[in-house]
Amino acid sequence: MPMQYRTPARLGRPLSAIGQGCWQIGADWGDVTDDSARAVLDAALEAGVTFFDTADVYGDGRSEQLLGAMRTRLAAQGEQLPFLATKASRRADPFTPESFTEENLRAWVERSRSNLAMDTLNLVQLHCPPPAIYRDDRTFDVLDALAAEGKISAWGVSVETCEEALISLEREHLASIQIILNPFRLKPLDKVLPAAEAKGVAVIARVPLASGLLTGKFSPSSRFAENDHRSFNRHGEAFDQGETFSGVDYETGLAAVARLEQALDGAMPLAEASLRWILAQPGVTAAIPGASSGEQARRNAAAGSVPTPEQAEVLERFDAAVHATYDELLRESIHPRW
Repeated sequence: MPMQYRTPARLGRPLSAIGQGCWQIGADWGDVTDDSARAVLDAALEAGVTFFDTADVYGDGRSEQLLGAMRTRLAAQGEQLPFLATKASRRADPFTPESFTEENLRAWVERSRSNLAMDTLNLVQLHCPPPAIYRDDRTFDVLDALAAEGKISAWGVSVETCEEALISLEREHLASIQIILNPFRLKPLDKVLPAAEAKGVAVIARVPLASGLLTGKFSPSSRFAENDHRSFNRHGEAFDQGETFSGVDYETGLAAVARLEQALDGAMPLAEASLRWILAQPGVTAAIPGASSGEQARRNAAAGSVPTPEQAEVLERFDAAVHATYDELLRESIHPRW
């Protein structure tokens, strides 16, 4: 079945409903070789993915450089060029509002232009900046200036909380919001998605499989490499806890997974159901799962097709289980925090 493509008004470009998240091919997910990374990118392209999301800090630029090489190759072959979105601001040192100077913002964008081998970046997103930045007009004035100069086509934000998303939606030129949305994170459904849809702002669902928990492949005995954030950031030791397993306690997450799989009763893999569930939410433009192999990228991309009537029936049952599981196991710890 063919991939769906969605065109939010403010972005003005069609995005594949399943994009390729490229944190995993950069760093913090264990070791991924260059060959494995290229296999992921090639498989995604072959499966109809036209939207790739990265950041300047993924592998200190490694992820961007891999995407830049891919884009250069496609251009040389005269093929359609994918939409490449990157993120900037996590290079700030110290990571405080004071580091968000025009000089730094411009330097981060220039570095990404070089890494991605692009004169004009398709989309630059502030990468979960300090909360005070969302109210700082100076930061967004710089982004507007970069757009006017042709160095970026559009800008957006990647947020940790729904409150940050709603503040960002007050910005006239905001093109996209990237937010954690999956069966373990339902709060964006309340206000963020309706508000974004009304304004024509793209909603990009990140961490769609809860760092792999929603693949159903993990158990209490699962172990992760020392350089995998699922080992070193379970309690927010390195960055926001919500980035790892969507902030859900690991054992609680396994219990939630068991309930969701019971509801599916083998009719659809949990990962596919989770991705299709996300895409069924009004206002969602795309979900961006990561992958460590070409086969995984192909499986993820397959979830971007229009559901068949039989799949739609399964997803209706799954939706009921998602809401019941969230209310009974997750809402108390997740909803007030993010």
